[in-house]
Amino acid sequence: MPQSTLQGKVAVIGGGEKNLGGLLSRTFAQDGAKVVVHYHTSDDEAKRTVKDVQDAGGQAVSVQGDLTRVADVRRLFDAAKDAFGGVDVAVNTTGMVLRKPILEISEEEYDRMFGINAKAGFFFIQEAGRNLNDHGKIISLGTSLLAAFTDGYSTYAGGKAPLEHFTRAAAKEFADRYISVNTVAPGPMDTPFFYPQESPERAEFHASQAMGNQLTHIEDIVPVIRFLATEGWWFTGQTMFPNGGYTTR
Repeated sequence: MPQSTLQGKVAVIGGGEKNLGGLLSRTFAQDGAKVVVHYHTSDDEAKRTVKDVQDAGGQAVSVQGDLTRVADVRRLFDAAKDAFGGVDVAVNTTGMVLRKPILEISEEEYDRMFGINAKAGFFFIQEAGRNLNDHGKIISLGTSLLAAFTDGYSTYAGGKAPLEHFTRAAAKEFADRYISVNTVAPGPMDTPFFYPQESPERAEFHASQAMGNQLTHIEDIVPVIRFLATEGWWFTGQTMFPNGGYTTR
């Protein structure tokens, strides 16, 4: 039977220590899930998120790892099973944004962008498929630029684009175990990742393109991911664009 609650489920959240991932960790725990908080370098924030969950009566552990390293992705899921006996939901919120003209991008920058946005995304889905219980949920974080185009974001949009294809293939390959696989692709989000890439004028323009003249907030995206992790079992192989009506020049 499809799951319609997170009560008693185990959720692995890539980048689960802060921003969207941190809010997801806290929300899933409030809904009764046992949460595995992955982080790369933000040890203090991971500890704070785990403590918040535990102080609220939930269960959580943190696991450090660089998801561009396949061994670390495997260790993350192994740690989840060691801590809680299995995995039911896997959400990958990790990524890296770079706004830079194509003519100025170095080979090192290209490799780093595709490592974080594409390679890590692929092997997260792979290990989730290997480790999730039947009727599990796999959700990746994309970008609204998958459905639009603009200047400057070639390696970000290009690095995230493979997620759509990984998601579709995995949705077919894992279907016999009733595991759904989806991508959520928000518009520009009001987080610390966004502002270093944009001028104040461009940030204002981006906000003007959405309903209410505001950037996407992490609170807007959590309910979409929560839906896919619970009631949204019939959705699979999809890319969803919760973007507030965002458009781009």
